[in-house]
Amino acid sequence: MQSLKPECAKCGMQVKACRSPEGQAPPFCPGVLDAAIVTRATSEYAKPETHEFARQASIQEAECYAGRGAGPYLLHPVKPRVQETCEFARRMGYTRLGVAFCSGLHEEARTLIGILEAQGFDVVSVVCKVGGTPKETIGLRDDQKVRIGEFEPMCSPIAQAMILNGHATDFNILVGLCVGHDSLFLRHAQAPCTVLVVKDRVLGHCPAAALYTTNSYYPWLLREGF
Repeated sequence: MQSLKPECAKCGMQVKACRSPEGQAPPFCPGVLDAAIVTRATSEYAKPETHEFARQASIQEAECYAGRGAGPYLLHPVKPRVQETCEFARRMGYTRLGVAFCSGLHEEARTLIGILEAQGFDVVSVVCKVGGTPKETIGLRDDQKVRIGEFEPMCSPIAQAMILNGHATDFNILVGLCVGHDSLFLRHAQAPCTVLVVKDRVLGHCPAAALYTTNSYYPWLLREGF
């Protein structure tokens, strides 16, 4: 018999244990299954290098909503993520920000950097194709390229991360790195990171749209193997 595993996304409790002391937990709740890990994780927040980061992140979360003193309270979000990113960086005392972006979102990155600089930050930006290293370097055949029969530089998120590391960025912002490339960047970056834009070539960089429409335009996503 397969052992229980955390499945929070399938929780159907009306009042959840993770949201209220009076809440209930299903058998697969990690708050029950992995209570010791939760306790161990909580102790990590006492470490100086983590405590202030977590504290400021939670303060920033609350300040993205208006009218919090009124009751009964209804959520009223008022800040887009780019504003939230700037405010959090300022709260943390960060001055040099790194932007790792996809070449397909060059204009978005240019606009972002204009915003960051207008807010007083020193910005270092690196495009994914930095160095122009051919895709053959990582073993791609010609028929595995986007543009078959042409020179095509590989995305090098490791180079992006190392360059930002070398320029001592305080905080890195990802803009549209591909699936997998973003993972490599996050693995090799030394500074804390956040994601501003997630690439979705079809849905205008809003991948949640496919989740919202699985009962209409994207039901085939629920078929095994597509």
